[in-house]
Order: sequence, then C-alpha cells, then structure tokens
Amino acid sequence: MKINQSIWIRTGITVLFLLSVLAGPLPASGEDRGDSNREAAELFAVLPDGATGPEGLTVGPDNNIYVATFGFNATGAVSGLGQLYVFNPAGKLLRNVSVQNSSPHLLGLAFHPQTGALLMIDFGAGQVLRVDPMTGASSVFMTVTGNSGLNGLTFDSAGNVYVSDSFQGIIWKTGANGGPGTAWISDPLLTTTGIPPFGANGVEFNHAQTMMFIANTGNDTVVQIPVNHGTPGKPSVFVNSINGADGIAVDAHDNLWVAANQNDEMDVISPTGKLLARLGDFEGVDRHGLSHGLLFPASPAFSNDGEFLYVTNLALDLRVLGIPEAVDSQWCGQVKRYSVSRIRTRFIPLGTKEN
Repeated sequence: MKINQSIWIRTGITVLFLLSVLAGPLPASGEDRGDSNREAAELFAVLPDGATGPEGLTVGPDNNIYVATFGFNATGAVSGLGQLYVFNPAGKLLRNVSVQNSSPHLLGLAFHPQTGALLMIDFGAGQVLRVDPMTGASSVFMTVTGNSGLNGLTFDSAGNVYVSDSFQGIIWKTGANGGPGTAWISDPLLTTTGIPPFGANGVEFNHAQTMMFIANTGNDTVVQIPVNHGTPGKPSVFVNSINGADGIAVDAHDNLWVAANQNDEMDVISPTGKLLARLGDFEGVDRHGLSHGLLFPASPAFSNDGEFLYVTNLALDLRVLGIPEAVDSQWCGQVKRYSVSRIRTRFIPLGTKEN
C-alpha cells in the first residue's frame, strides 16, 4: 500500500510536538544544572587594571558599594597600601582610595550603624581600622592579641563590634568607640584544619540578636551561638556541607545567604537550617581574563532596598598560598581583571514549581 509522503511529514511533526510538550520546556541558556531556582549572577562592576582580588564588601548609607581588596593576584601577594574601591549603584567606579597606615591585605568592612564610622579589617596587621572613605586616612580602632586572622565583623544593637578570628577560633568584642578587643567567645568549632585554612569567617546576628551565626570555611559549616542579653551560650553546628562557607548576609526573613567559595554559589538557608536555594554559578573566564558568574565568592551584602545582593569574586588561586589546588584554582590563575557580581534577591525556592 502506498502512503502519501505528506502524511508521513505531518505525522512526524505531530509526534515531535507531542514529545516536546510531554518533556516540558528546555532549560534556558546558562542553566547547565537545570535549576529553576538558580538566579544568575550578573556582572556588576569591574575593578581597574592592577587591582587585586576583592574580598570585603559593604553597602553604605549613601547606597554606594564599598569594596576592599585582599592583596593577592594570580601571581601572589602584592606590596603597598590596602585599597578601597567605591562604586555607585550603577556599577560606575567613583574613586579608588589608598588606606593609609595599612597592610595590603584587607578583609571585612562595614559602617558602624550608630557612629557612621567605616571600620575595616586589616588582616595583614591584625587590627581593625577606622577609615575615612574619601581620603583613606585611618586610625587604629581595635587591637587583639595572639597570632590572629581577623576576618569578618558585625554589630549589636548597643553598638558593640564583634570580629571573627579565623586562626585562633575567637570572636573578639569591643565597644562602639573601639579599644582593645576582649575574647567574647572561643571554641574549637571556630577553628579548622581544613582547606581553605580559615576557621571563623563571616559573622552575623539574627534580627532578634538571640543567635549569632559564624561561617567556618575550612570545616564547611555554619556555627550557631545562642545569645542571652549579650552573653554567649554554647556553640553548636547549625548546618554542614556548605563547601567553603565564607561571608554571610541575613535577609528580612532571617534567612542566611552564605557564600560557598569552593562551589562558586550563594546558598540560601532558612532559620531552621533548610536549603532554600543555590544561586549564581561560575560561567568561565574570558580571553580578557575577566571571570563571569561567581568565582570564589567571598563577601555578600544586600542593597539598601533589598532588591539585590552584591558579592565579591575573590578569585583566589589557593596555590599562591602554598595550598594544593581546588577545582577552580586553574581558573582563578587565569583572572587578570577582578569583579563584583550582583544577584536579584527574588528566587523560586527549591521544591516550588513556577506557575
């Protein structure tokens, strides 16, 4: 029996259409993991030629984004003064400020919510500085004892300042006007023998200030410390398995946004410890040496309106620290221009189907 060729063609098209409907929509370009909740990390700003990897980041009361650099590039450590870069909300560089009397190795920074002072951790010198964000003039705000690795900082409602110490496993505390730090709490859960070799890192309170959360980078954990009228309780592990837990930001719902620096993503964790989303992704390094997406994300901070999360791409090649390479170290070694990414904060939680 002879069948008309046009019938075969129409039948084939119909079958293909039905198969496509049953299979559902194809993932959009860039969604290589197929995650419907994976909000892209878009390029927000590029640091000038010669800048090193950006680590610390905060959003000022003026809505500008303030970024401090760690003093390492693809070839190793640099010398000179630490650098502060200030961008407007459109990603335009407003100024580059050399931080006077500092080492080149700067980490966390934030504006004091009461005094308005810009505080900046000088990791290389083991101290916290008060910095003029216009001129770079600085003075010592806090000092600590021992072989410290000062890393992140936060504040309580009384204006006290808390600083994490990655090497000694201590959270240091001082008052709103600074001075010698006192060991608010010390615990083995805040130390590490893992890789990267940083224990206590990002540090934030929940909104009620009844709980402090600290990322332990080398242990891939977030540690929780109950707080009763300013007095710390016994630390415990809040969640495990955040690969390279680094900086932390807390949103209006008390969700933790944790930079997973070895997974090149932001993990959003509910107040009960449930994973809500994995956002961002690494999309390679282009021929100009600029990374796209997230590459060794370090410090997150929300825009003042809560619409965006800004994240520094430290792009640290662990080999320059004498550490065996991670899976993205060779990519970090290709970076010549360092960047800050931006992620929209609205996302579809895991397990929720988009309407």
